[in-house]
Amino acid sequence: MDEELRDEKEHREYYNMLHAVSDAQHGIPQLCPCGSITKETVDEDDTYDYLPGKTYFVCKDFVNDGLHFRQPWVKAIQEEVERLKIKFYEQEKLLRECEAIKAQVRLLLHRVAALEKEKEI
Repeated sequence: MDEELRDEKEHREYYNMLHAVSDAQHGIPQLCPCGSITKETVDEDDTYDYLPGKTYFVCKDFVNDGLHFRQPWVKAIQEEVERLKIKFYEQEKLLRECEAIKAQVRLLLHRVAALEKEKEI
């Protein structure tokens, strides 16, 4: 009974780690969940005529057990561009809000200056 529970717990931990790894594969990976760095590699087996093979971001200690990164280069770059576009739009929105606030501050400064002139008179 204890052995079955131990096996069940190990399986659960393994599947939880698989889920975490699959959720972590967004954008250009810097580190693999195992702690190793990722490198850019070309799959020579996938070479067609004059076209080079597909490029992947791969964990340097890659083992095909589902716990290491092997992400297609195109997908990683596409996700990174989407992430950067969202960040750009947020910054653009923030800049517009700052411009509106600057205009309000200018208006208030003009009003203060006008009130100070009236007070002097």
